[in-house]
Amino acid sequence: MKMIQTEQAPQAIGPYAQAVVVGNMLYSSGQIALRPDGSLNAGDIEAQTRQVLANLQAVVTAAGSTMQHVVKTTVFLKNLDDFAAMNAVYAEVFAAHTPARSTVQVAKLPRDVLVEIEVIAVVP
Repeated sequence: MKMIQTEQAPQAIGPYAQAVVVGNMLYSSGQIALRPDGSLNAGDIEAQTRQVLANLQAVVTAAGSTMQHVVKTTVFLKNLDDFAAMNAVYAEVFAAHTPARSTVQVAKLPRDVLVEIEVIAVVP
């Protein structure tokens, strides 16, 4: 088991790794709209989704993989009414690559953000 840590994504705000690689599989922790310096991107759902996906891309890259190797995502939304706007940004990042995905509405997210996303990816 290998812990993944990169300064290109925000540091963990608790006792957990940004991601863990077991064998050739990466399991990320959920990323929220924190910038790598730890400041909050308090923008709308589109801005927060872009920040979250940039953070995930940095973590996946640090593990030696790419977003094209993501096989599953889980999206946590503060408000499911934001699904279409989040989905549009998500589609920009993943383009024709369409990993399996679950999306759920939750009562509250850390730092009261609008979205949190975690991924599972193959590390080639």
